[in-house]
Amino acid sequence: MNIRTKGMGLLMAGGLILSGCAGLDDTSQRTLTGAAGGAAVGGILGSFSGDTALGAVLGAGVGGVGGYLYDQSQQPRYDPRRPPPRRDYRRRY
Repeated sequence: MNIRTKGMGLLMAGGLILSGCAGLDDTSQRTLTGAAGGAAVGGILGSFSGDTALGAVLGAGVGGVGGYLYDQSQQPRYDPRRPPPRRDYRRRY
């Protein structure tokens, strides 16, 4: 098996994995996107030191946590001192 065949196989596997993410909520999508990006960058950086798998695993962990924290920072803030918005259920013509 040559490098080109392995590369195409990894590319196709990655595409299939990411295609299953269509029905996820925003938090899950951002966490998974962070983990995938972190794994890619970690794998590249790990290849320089000679341990690609360890770099990818560590990158996926850091990227997943980063994606989750980013999602939480984008959520609307709840302030208990502020009353909820008033809803007017009367019809307006």
